[in-house]
Amino acid sequence: MLVAPLAGKARQAVHLAERRINVYEGSVRSGKTVASLLTWLRFVRQGSAGNLVMVGRTERTLKRNVIDPLVEMLGPARARHVRGEGELHLLGRRVYLAGANDDRAQDRIAGLTLAGAYVDEATLIPEGFWSMLLTRLSVEGARCFATANPAHPGHWLKAGYLDRAAVWLRGDGQLEQHQGDQDRLDLARVSWRLDDNPHLPAAYRAALEAEFSGLWYRRYVAGEWVQAEGAVYSMFDPEAHVVDELPVDDGGRTDVDRWVVAVDYGTVNPFAALLLGVSEQHRCVYVAAEWRHDSRAARRQLTDAEYSTRLREWLAVETGRPDGAALIDALVVDPSASSFITQLWRDDWPHVRHADNTVADGIRDVASLLAAGRLKIHRSCVGLLNELPGYTWDPKPGRDGKERPRKADDHSIDSLRYGTRALRRWWRHWLTAPLHTADVDAEAA
Repeated sequence: MLVAPLAGKARQAVHLAERRINVYEGSVRSGKTVASLLTWLRFVRQGSAGNLVMVGRTERTLKRNVIDPLVEMLGPARARHVRGEGELHLLGRRVYLAGANDDRAQDRIAGLTLAGAYVDEATLIPEGFWSMLLTRLSVEGARCFATANPAHPGHWLKAGYLDRAAVWLRGDGQLEQHQGDQDRLDLARVSWRLDDNPHLPAAYRAALEAEFSGLWYRRYVAGEWVQAEGAVYSMFDPEAHVVDELPVDDGGRTDVDRWVVAVDYGTVNPFAALLLGVSEQHRCVYVAAEWRHDSRAARRQLTDAEYSTRLREWLAVETGRPDGAALIDALVVDPSASSFITQLWRDDWPHVRHADNTVADGIRDVASLLAAGRLKIHRSCVGLLNELPGYTWDPKPGRDGKERPRKADDHSIDSLRYGTRALRRWWRHWLTAPLHTADVDAEAA
């Protein structure tokens, strides 16, 4: 891996990281992760002796975002991930690895005495874990280094820590220092923008700016801490996104390469299934058909076996084949619907999978496709089209500080998230241009 010399804000940020807490926050691909890793490596080599820890939302995301780049930068002799033991041997020191996706993760570091910590995507870490981590940094000269993408302005990281930084290198490059202020923390904050990465290719930047819209653009491209409000899919336009016909090939067949069925399971609430396809030729994800059963409106609940049968009958009609279920590449189902998933297995449904129910990631996927004009919905999908305009953000974040949409009239919309997420590997490349090795410092997340 080639890493270009640090310049501009990246060079300033490395020199500013002399505080007990050092947070690099702002735009994606702005260079902040590479700068933070180089700062962390300097501390590993020269910092206080003692235990070290690296933290991510999960060990899997930590490996993808941080460990793999470190191994590529340094080589396996100086950065060796010990799989199964939760350790990284880094420049001759042992570093413990920890996932922190809920408050119970505090137990993984309880009792540790730490000399240093690195936190990837700190806004996704529970506040209780962060607080515990800081108490563990008790060795003289101990330091914490963290990266963060912006969230809502009331997020615990911003309100409780970033807004109280003793040193702040702002997004516009101005340096604020608050020496002697008793309310300030021994914290250096560096805010990053896309312009802070001089090695970002113009084509890639254009693709990145096209990928995000609305709230996600302001947070991940402009680097702003802004409140989610109003419609979740404000970019939805019936004139642009609703179609009366699906594309066909020269033989008259629907011109789609991959099909999935996505199901949001309901007994009292509506049961919603969508048939989605991805077309490389047209570079679009198509929502081709919808089947819903509202037990309240029908005044009859269906059993899991009946849902399975009705779903198979619906697919046979939509595909024009009795074995329509054999045409799909995946049947993704709300992971909480364990009894229905078991029924599908008993009925020999092919390719049954638990849906990825990471709400924020799924919403970003749908928003990105809508903004790019890459998501088309057939006019027959009445339930989905009725739900989309009224799908709004809850004005109050949850007890965990995370923002969520209002939980009402979202059954087909949840299926849409599941389906676009399941097809992601086939459409993701439409929105993001590839990076070259020489531009590796643009890879900061």
